[in-house]
Amino acid sequence: MAGGDLKKGFKYDVLTFLAIVVWMGGLHLNVLVVGICLANLRSHWALTLLAFWIALIFIPVRPNGGLGQAVARYICKYAPAYFPIKVVFDDENAFDSKKSYVFAAEPHSLLPIGIIALQPLSGNLPVPNLRALATSAVFWTPVVRHVWSWLGVSRVTRKFMTEFLQKGTSVIIIPGGVQECLYMERGREVVYLKKRYGFVKVALETGSLIVPTFCFGQTNCYKWWKPTGQWYSRLSRRIGFTPLVFWGRYGWLRSSNSILKPLKDCMKTTKLHWGSKIAHYLCIDRFIVPFSRIYFLSLFLKHKAFILNIYK
Repeated sequence: MAGGDLKKGFKYDVLTFLAIVVWMGGLHLNVLVVGICLANLRSHWALTLLAFWIALIFIPVRPNGGLGQAVARYICKYAPAYFPIKVVFDDENAFDSKKSYVFAAEPHSLLPIGIIALQPLSGNLPVPNLRALATSAVFWTPVVRHVWSWLGVSRVTRKFMTEFLQKGTSVIIIPGGVQECLYMERGREVVYLKKRYGFVKVALETGSLIVPTFCFGQTNCYKWWKPTGQWYSRLSRRIGFTPLVFWGRYGWLRSSNSILKPLKDCMKTTKLHWGSKIAHYLCIDRFIVPFSRIYFLSLFLKHKAFILNIYK
């Protein structure tokens, strides 16, 4: 269990809570700062603060800098223990440090907080080089883009994903993405895999192994409310994220037990030149269908934690 070896106590609880604030509080901080600036727009200080906040979007981030590494180590050391998060393997020895992997993590839920347990600094995965991939909207959000970049998160684009895998760096992606958030239901785990072929295509092209991963309990970490209707669906797709209202303990999170479980048998791939209809059908018949019907269902049935909806 991440953070399980740390001595519990008041100081430990404070450090854990602060780690959650640093990691997730940027979203709330943006709402607070922008709200204050707009409410005092006639004041010079409000305009100055707003200009500075916008400038933070364009200031380059140094992921490997001293400050960034210190913040990342702090978050990875204490944040996973807040829930706590337990990582379970069927066969940890199945991983080969010389190979690259695509960790397809589900569900997205409100926020994919469970992937913090897969970050290299958490020390739970026997994979030396690893990067998480997130929506571009993250990198247009002040403070959030800095913290998440320090944690090793990059934009989820075909170009970046291919480059990482070709260099031997494994990646973590969430296939459902924004579309999955639109289907969220209380008390149900939702997995959206319909037309999600991109990550399989890249894995085929680079000869990388796919590791289906499921995080149980993540769905209940937040309370939330979201609008409904076609306009909301179209807006979410256009801006790259799902705008909604969410809250939890102290406004941040509710404590939740989560299980993050990679499968024992990775989905093995063979390098394949993409562009033909044959390759397209191979992708669907040999990988997409087993991925949704066999791999995720087997994870779910083994743990039987919640009701599961799969959109495939």
